[in-house]
Amino acid sequence: MNQTIFQRLMRDRVYFLLLAPALLYYILFRYVPMFGIIISFKDYNLFKGVWASEWVGLKYYRMFISNPDALIIIKNTIVLGGYRLLFGFPAPIILALLFNEMRFKRFKKFVQSVSYMPYFLSTVVVSSILIMILSPSTGVVNNIIQSWGLEPISFLQKPEWFRAIYVTSDIWQSAGFGTIIYLAALASVDPHLYEAAEIDGAGRWKQTLHVTVPSLIPAMVIIFILQMGQVLDLAFDKAFLLGNAANLETADIIPTYVYRIGILQGSFSYAAAIDLAMGIVGFIFVYSANRIARKVGDTSLW
Repeated sequence: MNQTIFQRLMRDRVYFLLLAPALLYYILFRYVPMFGIIISFKDYNLFKGVWASEWVGLKYYRMFISNPDALIIIKNTIVLGGYRLLFGFPAPIILALLFNEMRFKRFKKFVQSVSYMPYFLSTVVVSSILIMILSPSTGVVNNIIQSWGLEPISFLQKPEWFRAIYVTSDIWQSAGFGTIIYLAALASVDPHLYEAAEIDGAGRWKQTLHVTVPSLIPAMVIIFILQMGQVLDLAFDKAFLLGNAANLETADIIPTYVYRIGILQGSFSYAAAIDLAMGIVGFIFVYSANRIARKVGDTSLW
């Protein structure tokens, strides 16, 4: 017997109630603010309001493209996002495989708990820790360097060090928490596959290579597709806190540029145009990655 929509809602009301907070969050803080996209096509005036502001079309998009700083900012963002994807994506996979090989359960739980902890630290705290330990005068790292008879290094004042510091700290902060999905995927692997591989003479390395890793591929593909959309969507707070006038050559990325243009200079339309353009590029990345994944294998987002 076919049920009406209302009957289905009443039947599954508990699940919908559990879903409601997350749904409400995305509606209020993700979808409703999309209305603001319209100001990227207008010469927005705070006193006139959105509707009364003059329509200028693609003026601010052309302005950004013709800006000589645009190429540098986009390059910095893509390079930093690419490094983060290149080194950050495999980090939780490797960590999950190492956890999976641990045989002492208490030690395994302890190490897992320790690896999760940095994820719950705020970016402000992590940035403060980095500033302290990398200080050229009082930092632990430079104290060790000086004990070896070498000159101290001003890490956060050198543009060539910014990307390494940003990506390394990001991996340290998120890799442990990122293992949760992969460990959940490993928990669903049929133990008989390992037994069959062992009977065939496969050692731990070959079992990992031919049983464990293939079982992670669906989760790996999904997470990779999602992370492709974040190549340009870098965290503003860490780049802002670790960036300064000395390392601006590599630390200036789209989020920090949008902050300067939109908040400090009050050019809301220009900032909105940049953000929307980068959002479209991010969608293209996700769509392309999903299309390739669907053609190559059976796993994709849609």
